[in-house]
Amino acid sequence: MQFDTGSPIWGQLVAEFSRRIVTGAWPTGSRIPGVRDLAGELGVNPNTVQRALAELERQGVCRSERTAGRFVTADTDRVDALRAELARDAVDGFVRRARGLGMTSTQAQRLIEERWHDHHTDPAAGA
Repeated sequence: MQFDTGSPIWGQLVAEFSRRIVTGAWPTGSRIPGVRDLAGELGVNPNTVQRALAELERQGVCRSERTAGRFVTADTDRVDALRAELARDAVDGFVRRARGLGMTSTQAQRLIEERWHDHHTDPAAGA
């Protein structure tokens, strides 16, 4: 993972771990890898990983069990809400950049539709 020097690493880890949850890389109810394992995988300090996971806990996206570790929430509604939140953030960034380029709403919508089909990779999802 490449880190952006313009924002705190723990915040970038929150975003990465959130992405892993909403994409199913860490399925609902599953055990999250340990802090040391994640720190080793990502090349960061374990305290940084701990802070990111604590934030996800605060958000209700994962829970801690004293002797068993951390687990992704089994609440699929919470995961769906997180997915919608991440998508809104992505759309907001796109809208800001598209407006900055002088695009109209119609042009931006057309571009999204075009790119959506160009990047379609899941045949089970339909076209």
